[in-house]
Amino acid sequence: EVQLVESGGGLVQPGGSLKLSCTGSGFTFDDSAMSWVRQAPGKGLEWVSAVRWDGGSTWYAQAMKDRFTISRDNAKNTLYLQMSSLKSDDTATYYCVKAYTNYICLWESWGQGTQVTVSS
Repeated sequence: EVQLVESGGGLVQPGGSLKLSCTGSGFTFDDSAMSWVRQAPGKGLEWVSAVRWDGGSTWYAQAMKDRFTISRDNAKNTLYLQMSSLKSDDTATYYCVKAYTNYICLWESWGQGTQVTVSS
């Protein structure tokens, strides 16, 4: 059974930083691209970023491109999202998503999400 467990969310002030982690189990971690997807209160899902199976390529939504960094440590079966210069608009539940092999747009499995709140 695929399991994805996010951690690292919390309350942070505008302009602050936060690092999210996602540990995967029940599958071969380095067989899949991975993504972060978020959902703000009352809004739909928004893709944030993706990383290739080996970390060799990364992609970002335009609004996050210069502030967020996605990475992965396949030896630890862990995906990361380093977020900086956070804004109130970044308040959302952040989900770790496993892709179907390396098709980053085919979202196969989801974590339970971790809440990020940006507020003073």
